[in-house]
Amino acid sequence: MKLHPVTERFILHWGEMGSKWGVNRTVAQIHALLYLAEHPLPADEITETLGVARSNVSNSLRELQSWKLIQVVHVMGDRRDHFTTSTDVWTLLRTIVRGRKEREFDPTVETLRAFLNSPEIEQERPETRERIRETLVLMESLSVWTEQMLRLEPETLGKLLKLGAKVGDLLPGQGKQ
Repeated sequence: MKLHPVTERFILHWGEMGSKWGVNRTVAQIHALLYLAEHPLPADEITETLGVARSNVSNSLRELQSWKLIQVVHVMGDRRDHFTTSTDVWTLLRTIVRGRKEREFDPTVETLRAFLNSPEIEQERPETRERIRETLVLMESLSVWTEQMLRLEPETLGKLLKLGAKVGDLLPGQGKQ
């Protein structure tokens, strides 16, 4: 599959950004390719298009499936698995945020709770106990907020994002600074 110049640069950039976000470069590139593709792609076409090893593509496809970011589809007359992803940016955002929350955020909240419930916590300095407690309170609040945001309709989320910091102007004592 021949890529147009902007498509190629988008895929390369997405791979670079993926590695900065802690995602394997090839995983991010494959997701970008599927996001921009006109139709579902088989693994061998992904391999050929991106010029990466077939084993790397297979592992990356499994990773994307574990994140629920891609789906396997079948094409009439073709026995190979083809892969596709949502083209709705809000669906993708929600999927990524949910996945990261489950894999990274929630275990940290549980660990902080375990620290505070551990008998050994009494051996720590009061300042240490307080900092761990404050961190837990913040992370629990962010967790609740994230869940609330994930339930909003995309149109509402878009409006909320456009409001941005202007929301602070509506709160007492938070006017323009």
